Amino acid sequence: MREDLAENWGIKAVTVYDKPASFFKETPLDLQHQLFMKLSRTYSAFRACSEPSDSGMERSAFTERDAQSGTVTCLPGRPALLVSSTSWTEDEDFSILLAALEKFEQLIDDGESLPPLVCVITGKGPLKEYYSRLICQKHFQHIQVCTPWLEAEDYPLLLGSADLGVCLHRSSSGLDLPMKVVDMFGCCLPVCAVNFQCLHELVKHEENGLVFEDSEELAAQLQMLFSKFPDPAGKLNQFCKNLRESEQLRWDESWKRTVLPLITDT
Repeated sequence: MREDLAENWGIKAVTVYDKPASFFKETPLDLQHQLFMKLSRTYSAFRACSEPSDSGMERSAFTERDAQSGTVTCLPGRPALLVSSTSWTEDEDFSILLAALEKFEQLIDDGESLPPLVCVITGKGPLKEYYSRLICQKHFQHIQVCTPWLEAEDYPLLLGSADLGVCLHRSSSGLDLPMKVVDMFGCCLPVCAVNFQCLHELVKHEENGLVFEDSEELAAQLQMLFSKFPDPAGKLNQFCKNLRESEQLRWDESWKRTVLPLITDT
């Protein structure tokens, strides 16, 4: 955008990148469990496949809590949690994700070592009903897709609990970056994002996520990232580690470093 302003408008500008608010962070396991149990009351994708044999245990699709000790653990063989957010407009083609999920489902049917998936797509917008009908027509066996509208305080908790984010935003101008990815990175959540002109300023391919062009490429990335899930030595875990170790400025600190000097120097 700075280059476009200089070349086409003769304006000299300083770039201020969007940064996540401080409440976008990794979610502790006990808060993950609370969130999953809360969402399970409305959305079946978060409910346990079976009730625990011990009445003193509380179980979601992903976690289990010992009521006596309060200890929360991840369920062995749990699904992978994939999350995306959208305003359901023509700027985002969710048929790309649905086609990739179909290919992922076929890979599981073919015997690949892949986990079941829970795919959560949050948001409201004009095309939500259209895509909801498409989702219902898929009849997935190993994938559950739900499209909730979350309370404001639950959205960062969900991002901080997920295993992978997906971004289908294509900038109509080619000059703006998706804020949803900024928030996901604040939660140390790796992202697969559809490519466009300036995306490389945010998503560093093979460092904090992956960039794809179409559903075939996204499906291959999902297969690679979720192979033998959860794999401590896998690429998904390495992306998380890279995000934790990177210097991630928050919005207020970025403003102080970049904008405040411009104001105080005038």
